[in-house]
Amino acid sequence: MLPNELKPLKVDEINLIRIGPKMDGGYVLDKRVVKDIDTIITCGLNDDWEFEKHFSKLKPDINIFAYDHTVNNSFWVKRFLKDILHFFLLKKLRFSKIKKIFGFLDYKFFFRGKRAHHALKVSNNENKDKEITINKIFKNKKNVLLKVDIECDEYKILKNIIENSDKINCLLIEFHEISKNIEQIKNFIKENKILKLIHIHGNNYADIDSQGLPGALELTFVNCKKIDVTLEKNTYFYPIKGIDYPNVKRHKDVKLTFEN
Repeated sequence: MLPNELKPLKVDEINLIRIGPKMDGGYVLDKRVVKDIDTIITCGLNDDWEFEKHFSKLKPDINIFAYDHTVNNSFWVKRFLKDILHFFLLKKLRFSKIKKIFGFLDYKFFFRGKRAHHALKVSNNENKDKEITINKIFKNKKNVLLKVDIECDEYKILKNIIENSDKINCLLIEFHEISKNIEQIKNFIKENKILKLIHIHGNNYADIDSQGLPGALELTFVNCKKIDVTLEKNTYFYPIKGIDYPNVKRHKDVKLTFEN
C-alpha cells in the first residue's frame, strides 16, 4: 500500500494520453502540455527511444537531447552480437529480431539534427569528467519535458530538478527501490511547489515486496503554472484501463492502493 502523498491529483481523464508503446517505454501525460513543449531532455536512454519517436511525430520541430553514458560503441557491438545470436536461435521471433539487429542504424538516423545523444552520465557532480548536471543541461532551456530513468541515480538529482522546476512543463520519472527510498519520494512531492503529481503507474518488472510496494514506480508531474491543476486527490483506480499497460506483457499489471 502506497502512502497518500503518492496519490495523484485529480485530472480529467480525457486529458490523459499515452505516448510511446503499450509496454515498457510508454508514458502517460496530460495532452495539454504537449503543444507548449520546446525540448525533450531524456536522462537514461539504453536501447529504447520509442517515446521520443512518437512525440516527434506529434511535434516534428521538437528538440531532443538524450544523456546516457552506457550507450557507446561497446554497447552497440555487444547488442549486435546478442541480436544476431537470438536471430538464429529463436526461429519463431525472427521477424521481431530483424528490427533489433538494425537498431544501430535506427539510432543513428533518429539522433541527428535537432536530436542528439550525449554519452554522459547525469549526476550532481559538476567537476567530474564524462558527467553532467541537470543545472548545466537546463542552461538556456525552457518549456522542457524531462524524462528520467537512471536506475536509482534519480535520487541524487531530485534537488536539481526542484531548482529547475519552473523550466519544466512535464516531468516523467521512474523511481526504483521504492521501499528503501519512499521518504525521499514523499519529500520530493511535498517540497516541489510547481510540479504536481497527476499520474502513477507500477512497473511490473519487479515483484511486489512484503510491504505491498512495487519495485519501481513511474510518476508524471505537470507544471501547475502552465496548466490548471486541482488540489483534490484523484479517485481513479490504478492502473487506468485503456491507458495504462503492463511494462512486461507476460506479467499482470500492478494494482496500486493508497492509505487513507
